[in-house]
Amino acid sequence: MSDRVYPSTKPKPTAGAPPLPNPPSKFRQPYRPTPRQPVKKTKPQLSCRRCCCLVCFWSILLLTLTLLAAAIAAAAFYALYHPHRPAFSVTSLKISAFNLSTTPADDSTRLTAKLNLTLSAKNPNKKFLFSYAPISISLQSDSITLANNTYPAFNSSPSAISLIHTSTPPRTQLLDADSLNSIKSHLRRGGLPIRILLDTTLIVRMDNIKTKRFGIRVTCDGIHGIVPKGKTVIPAKTTDAQCEVDLRIKILKWTF
Repeated sequence: MSDRVYPSTKPKPTAGAPPLPNPPSKFRQPYRPTPRQPVKKTKPQLSCRRCCCLVCFWSILLLTLTLLAAAIAAAAFYALYHPHRPAFSVTSLKISAFNLSTTPADDSTRLTAKLNLTLSAKNPNKKFLFSYAPISISLQSDSITLANNTYPAFNSSPSAISLIHTSTPPRTQLLDADSLNSIKSHLRRGGLPIRILLDTTLIVRMDNIKTKRFGIRVTCDGIHGIVPKGKTVIPAKTTDAQCEVDLRIKILKWTF
């Protein structure tokens, strides 16, 4: 018994025709997206530059607030108490001795002078007491120091006027040509311009509160001193005398 040969149902490609596409697969795999890796959350880190900026910002802010608070406190203190610096004036001045002597051996000239001075120191405050340290007094004419002395420490009560009286010891000094010519020029015009310089330190007290000691300089100008004639001492002209008080407050290394 012979086997039957059945013809194939698949058509044979003809010569020159393109190949037939494969039939679609009956078992197509479904689309599954690739899972994403979880993102790790990291804490933000401050850079060195940002830290420096923050430190500078807070430092400047604190400094500004401190200065503002100090200014407000100072304004409130001034409004409540109205503090005033001490006031000085020249009461009298006399040149009690004045002598120019020349040495023939070297043709040098020496000046010997002695002065009597009275100043008034007023405390214009109603609630503050001034405590003065010893006062250094210098009397000058142009750049020449005629005499100097010291006055002891004292206290000036509120609204009080204290008198500072001193008689300087005789001072002898050698004059150069410029100083001698300056003095002779003033003497020909009838007298000497005199400046008074006072240097001391001061403490301000109010009840149990007191400040640190700070320096003051008093400068008195506008004084016309008259040289004595023989034994007659003539008072200086002090009607145009004016005294200025400068506070020398030291903060760290600076003095104002």
